[in-house]
Amino acid sequence: MSGYQLIDNPEEKRYEFRIGEHVPRIEYIRTRDKIYLTHTEVPGELEGKGIGMALVRAALEDIRDKGLTLVPLCPFVALFLKRNPEWKELVLKGINIA
Repeated sequence: MSGYQLIDNPEEKRYEFRIGEHVPRIEYIRTRDKIYLTHTEVPGELEGKGIGMALVRAALEDIRDKGLTLVPLCPFVALFLKRNPEWKELVLKGINIA
């Protein structure tokens, strides 16, 4: 585990970590039973430390726990899913993660 606490911030429509003054985040659109992950952003000072991957993993755990269907619109999330196929079960049927 990453050691960071995942925050689901529905007011801002994003998952986030708070690391000092920095807020890495994944923006989303949520419907009743689906969640569209649209954009992942890690502040430059934190890049290359695995924080983005930890954030995606934590968000996917939350999505699984809530029983939502994932629509990965963010290329970073799609790359994570390609490298970690065990999470593809969350993805909306018919979407191909190449």
